[in-house]
Amino acid sequence: MVFARGTRVFAGAMTVAWLGLVGPSVPSGALSAGSVPVDAVRDVVPNRVLTWNICNPCETGNAGRAAEIARFAPQVIGLQEACVRDVERIRSYLKSRYGLDYHVEYGTVLRSWGRCGGVPWSPGAYGQAILSAAPMTDVVKVEYPDGGSEDRGYIAVTTTVSDRPVRVFNTHLAQRRQEAVRADQIAVLAADVARHERAIVLGDFNAVPDASELNGIWALAEDTDPECQPSATATCEPTTDWQSKFDYVFLRGLVPLGRHVEPTPYSDHHILHTDLEAS
Repeated sequence: MVFARGTRVFAGAMTVAWLGLVGPSVPSGALSAGSVPVDAVRDVVPNRVLTWNICNPCETGNAGRAAEIARFAPQVIGLQEACVRDVERIRSYLKSRYGLDYHVEYGTVLRSWGRCGGVPWSPGAYGQAILSAAPMTDVVKVEYPDGGSEDRGYIAVTTTVSDRPVRVFNTHLAQRRQEAVRADQIAVLAADVARHERAIVLGDFNAVPDASELNGIWALAEDTDPECQPSATATCEPTTDWQSKFDYVFLRGLVPLGRHVEPTPYSDHHILHTDLEAS
């Protein structure tokens, strides 16, 4: 009996050790999925697009991030500072808890154990992600020649918005105080955007609207807020906790119906979403 009890203790210890190495088999908080009322399940809002820098690394849960996205149920989502495994968990929550089913494409620019976990020989992938209720095609992933203090890039896809094909871009530009680097990145991005008559450009540009490095994108597209222009006197609603507008939904060949900035406890960037006029 002593031997049997010792065997059970050893087996239990090995199980705990194994779980510590591989992590839980379901995302944290998944056991409470049934607590969401049935009426929370719904369809996506047609022609609504959303951009959000979800903040990484941050001490926030993916269940909370998914809940924030589900509040607005956009058709197209652009996420920045996104780890692949985090996005997969967010997608899982969106589908299982809220009935929101998205396709996904990743614009990985960095593999970082410090940011995204994993194991030292296989660190997690980090960069941008686009989620779309409609299928996506013609995926292009570009890493900027100079990322600045950290690798940066953009991802572009073709999907359906307002019942017509549209090119969607999602980018994250170099950090603040790197104006020259951002100007070069905008030149790369704008050259691609210019090839499309209908385009949505989402992302964290790390620059205020009147920053000279954004001139290249302003020449091609308009902000969804008609009051927000590349002028020091323009009225542009802040999208960050430090009261700066860094996050944008630029439109080319599309008409906005309204846009909203939504502060969130899950990131130092606010959620920005806009509805587009149907064709």
